[in-house]
Amino acid sequence: MTVNHASVLTQDYFIAYLKLIMNSREYTLIQAKEFAFEFFFKGDMDCYEKSTWLQFEKTIKEIDKTMCGI
Repeated sequence: MTVNHASVLTQDYFIAYLKLIMNSREYTLIQAKEFAFEFFFKGDMDCYEKSTWLQFEKTIKEIDKTMCGI
């Protein structure tokens, strides 16, 4: 999938992306987050706009909350 560096990726995008990683690789959320950071963000949270990183962090918190049943 091609990502436009000029646009901000949404929470919906990251939900789908992280769930794909978790399901296909049988990763926990923590493992999926680490994988995405290294693979997608290339180990640099400033690889894309700051807003994209904030959406990523927000998504992690939302998935974690959902998984914990809160």
